[in-house]
Amino acid sequence: MVKDAQKVIDGKTCAAAILKNPPNNLKSIPKNQVRIAFDGDAVLFDESSEIVYKAEGLDKFCTAEDKQQNLPMQEGPYAALLKKLSRLQERLPFSIELSPVRISIVTARSAPAEMRVIKTLRHWGVYVDEIFFLGGLEKTKVLKAFQPHIFFDDQDLHLENASKVVPSGKVPYPSSSVLNKHNK
Repeated sequence: MVKDAQKVIDGKTCAAAILKNPPNNLKSIPKNQVRIAFDGDAVLFDESSEIVYKAEGLDKFCTAEDKQQNLPMQEGPYAALLKKLSRLQERLPFSIELSPVRISIVTARSAPAEMRVIKTLRHWGVYVDEIFFLGGLEKTKVLKAFQPHIFFDDQDLHLENASKVVPSGKVPYPSSSVLNKHNK
């Protein structure tokens, strides 16, 4: 499964591998909506910011993101899906509050790095229902409250706990990515 997802990602199309069985207690997930939650860097957005974080640390990451806050991030493997879901929401004859499609971003980013995310989404013309800037805090409580049908993340650290409360898919880095050396 991971090899198949890797081939698809390397072909520049979104893919994920479900590495853990979904939790058994999914009764609380709403049946009248489709809820999808995404991580940000290396999932919705390209991996350049994640590379800075892993290679140079949190302080350099925050400084770089603050300086580049008016420069939209490049698209990551799930950007096209996010854009299509957002367009679908716009076309449905429901108010945003009653939409059957709900989108959330659950990211470890925090101030000052959150402004680049907000401005990138505006640049893309994308609306998300909820966005959580957790500043490195555990994502599980937020995911449990949002109750997505699936959550996509690139980091095993987050997926290990998330997969205990919601179905979770690992988004692999492209084979050519320098992030693969940081992941081992």
